[in-house]
Amino acid sequence: METKVGVKEFRANLPSYLESLSPIAITRHGETIGYYIPARHGHNQQDLDALRHAAAKLEAMMSALRVSEDDVAAEFKTRRLTDK
Repeated sequence: METKVGVKEFRANLPSYLESLSPIAITRHGETIGYYIPARHGHNQQDLDALRHAAAKLEAMMSALRVSEDDVAAEFKTRRLTDK
């Protein structure tokens, strides 16, 4: 089961939450705005390589489509507000 904490509490107690072994839902005004999902201790090199590969692929796709990170963030905000 996930733990729910407010964003201010999460920020204030960040060092202790970073040691958590279970996911934490971060809320603002009672609404979940994000999650902290701890990674396994001792990163697996294959996982890191796969993540780098995925990031490079995403960057290439965005470049080909001439889409910036700001464009993606704006689209996310718009959809979040209209898809409720």
